[in-house]
Amino acid sequence: MKKISISLCMIVKNEENTIARCLNSVQDIADEIVIVDTGSTDRTKEIVGRYTDKIYDFPWIDDFAAARNHAFSHATMEYILWLDADDVLSELDRLKFLTLKKNLDPLMDAVNMPYHLSFDQFGNVTFSLRRNRLLKRSRNFKWTGAVHEYIEVNGPILNSDIAVTHKGEAHDANRNLNIYEKRLARGESFTPRDLYYFANELNDHRQYERAVVYYKKFLDTGEGWVEDQISACGKIADCFQNLGDHENEHAYLYRSFEYDIPRAEFCCRIGFNNLQAGRYKQAVFWYKQATELERPLDSWGRMFPACWTWLPHLQLCVCYDRLGKYELAYKHNEIARTFRPEDPKVIYNKNYLEGVLGIGASKKNEIPNE
Repeated sequence: MKKISISLCMIVKNEENTIARCLNSVQDIADEIVIVDTGSTDRTKEIVGRYTDKIYDFPWIDDFAAARNHAFSHATMEYILWLDADDVLSELDRLKFLTLKKNLDPLMDAVNMPYHLSFDQFGNVTFSLRRNRLLKRSRNFKWTGAVHEYIEVNGPILNSDIAVTHKGEAHDANRNLNIYEKRLARGESFTPRDLYYFANELNDHRQYERAVVYYKKFLDTGEGWVEDQISACGKIADCFQNLGDHENEHAYLYRSFEYDIPRAEFCCRIGFNNLQAGRYKQAVFWYKQATELERPLDSWGRMFPACWTWLPHLQLCVCYDRLGKYELAYKHNEIARTFRPEDPKVIYNKNYLEGVLGIGASKKNEIPNE
């Protein structure tokens, strides 16, 4: 099978601290590197010049999609890979990508990849989602959206396990919100996606009451991506929690179930609320629900892997301990330990419960089922 050729297309501005790290991680993957600079005043272009001479200036017009489409217009290879300057490929994912490059079916129009956004102290992914990363240039796919832009893709798409890792650096925290506020002031109509992401910006800036208004406007359209609808319910719940309105917080956690089968993230959150209120039996019910759900392997939505793995078991350990059911507490802590063997909380629980139960090595298989 013929190896595909790849253009790496990026938009950058003042990325002197991250751009070399990014390009070093992918330079043997890309056959061509296209960089569109939207107004750097630091050494970004000087550094990029060590990797490519295809550097283009693009005046910043408060439109990320326009800048990305301009970068794509300069690509000449069969496929286009896009990254941000604070993204990298780990060595394992780089090797996987080289294998993909040799073996990709040319009938594929796109390849989507997990995007790892945060990690815990043990290096486990705590937040991820999926993005279409590698795109067939001949399909002329276009970016849409001035802020929180997305690429409209159709046709055969490969679900890959090659992950892109985000190693975020500080940027202008007000940039995206200001773009939305300018559009609003001009009287522009917001799409359902605009409403959702504008609400996210308001939420991030602690404008909780305004955020709730725009999240509700988004949900009221009855349109948009189902994953965004589910996420909006959780974010409205966040806003109400910050506003001290726990009745509405709980209402929107349950409303998320209207859009799809329950997600472990919401079950864990409802379980936590019950745990905090001392309703341990109710908490057990919801945490057990989280453990019994089948984790979607190719979900495109925002996923917190802890809620699908160790977290509900660790919390069940707490609940059963409070209920005096120490054997079951031990059982669930042991399950959590399979995921996080070095977690101090798990180790503490293990030692504590073995002391309470008088468990020796010979008795550990005698723990009862629920």
